[in-house]
Amino acid sequence: MVVRKEKKSRKMHGYRNRGWGSIGQHRKSGSRGGRGASGMHKHKWSWVIKYFRDWFGKKGFTPRGSKHWEEMKIMDLRQLNEFVEKLIQSSQAVYEGGKIVVNLSEVGITKVVGDGEIKHPVKVIVYKTTKSAKNKIEAAGGIVVPLYSKQTE
Repeated sequence: MVVRKEKKSRKMHGYRNRGWGSIGQHRKSGSRGGRGASGMHKHKWSWVIKYFRDWFGKKGFTPRGSKHWEEMKIMDLRQLNEFVEKLIQSSQAVYEGGKIVVNLSEVGITKVVGDGEIKHPVKVIVYKTTKSAKNKIEAAGGIVVPLYSKQTE
């Protein structure tokens, strides 16, 4: 094929459509097979195979968003001890078998961690506890009642 010395657009100055046929044949998205990614699975498939092999298909892993995360409210043994002492002072403490019953799930606490010390024998009803918290509560003469049978490590 012969190489043009001048561009077609330059040569055709002064003509209504500059060598692109009748009106509108070189306009809008019809001349390029649609707007954007249209036709990628149809008439532009050979282009996809050549230049963007990974255009289609699922890749990788998308983690669930923060609205699906379980919100955990944590209380340590120091805070639990203060909570028990407030219950005793306000005479709202409920005793069961010589132990003060503390239902932390009613207060909105989901986990007890082992920071601090507990001085009173308590029966703690909570969803999760750490091993150290459970050991310290049992060493003080208390007991932990998990609302779920599986304990966190």
